[in-house]
Amino acid sequence: MTNLEAQPRELVCAAGPAQDVQLVEPRDVPLGGPRAMTVRRTLPSRARSLVGPFCFADHYGPDDVAASGGMDVPPHPHTGLQTVTWLFEGSVLHRDALGSEQVVVPGQLNLMTAGRGICHSEESTPALFPDRPVLHGVQLWTALPEPARHGERAFDHVADVPTFTLDGALFRVFMGALGGVASPARAYSPLVAAQVDVPAGARVTLPVDPTFEHGVLVDTGTLRFEGHDVARSWLAYVPPGRDVLVLEAGDAPVRAVLLGGAPFDEPVLMWWNFVGRTHDEVVEARAQWQDAIAGDTAGLGRFGEVHGYAGPPLPAPELPNVRLRPRER
Repeated sequence: MTNLEAQPRELVCAAGPAQDVQLVEPRDVPLGGPRAMTVRRTLPSRARSLVGPFCFADHYGPDDVAASGGMDVPPHPHTGLQTVTWLFEGSVLHRDALGSEQVVVPGQLNLMTAGRGICHSEESTPALFPDRPVLHGVQLWTALPEPARHGERAFDHVADVPTFTLDGALFRVFMGALGGVASPARAYSPLVAAQVDVPAGARVTLPVDPTFEHGVLVDTGTLRFEGHDVARSWLAYVPPGRDVLVLEAGDAPVRAVLLGGAPFDEPVLMWWNFVGRTHDEVVEARAQWQDAIAGDTAGLGRFGEVHGYAGPPLPAPELPNVRLRPRER
């Protein structure tokens, strides 16, 4: 998914100290158009930039696509990241510059690795999926480390992710390893991502890697996580050091997404759909994407082009008129 904010902020993201349990409030971000589909974004935020290598988290739906028009994101670029698409309801059609054309449905994973550059489109409209009127899921990004962020682009579809049960809860592990199972999805940093379904009244004591920091993004219900109540669409974060996490559901079942990973020790500069390290890298990527839209060979060489989408690519927003000065860690 793209960041469709007209004036996206430049953010320098870095792993850093946090309180024992940190609660991150979501902010509403419209995804364009007069009937804009709204997502709830917790990463990045002023409170927290990263959870392991995860640098972006959007939570959306349940959205009536007949009323909103659904997701219809024109071809747009990415650098230095992976896009992670995970659904609770509905379908999304992904097309990219590699020639991939893949529908993802709940329980499956679409994973795109940008490397130095790629472009893709995403659609979930009533015309495409009349039998799936509701769209509901999360879109995550992971920051790629050196040298993977300069590497080749790739796309993976995992149709059957591994699962396990613990204390009555069901875990679907779509990235990394947890509970003795491991996802086949490619990853470039130590990490984990899993859907967690906790029955009403259940208390789950989950063994985890103590070198990881972890976050839990709540989809439905109210989760009690490490002694703190976490409301729908909020993200709860804990730093490294725990070898177990305690998740509890009240009178209603809870569905959440668990994120984690080793603290990402490289600086991350995010602007629009680009993840880099310096202001100059972002300026260059934007210019080359604009060149690609215009049909320039060098720009197309970096990002490629999407075939099959009925519409023009998405132009980049204007850059801010100030140069970013990196913040102290």
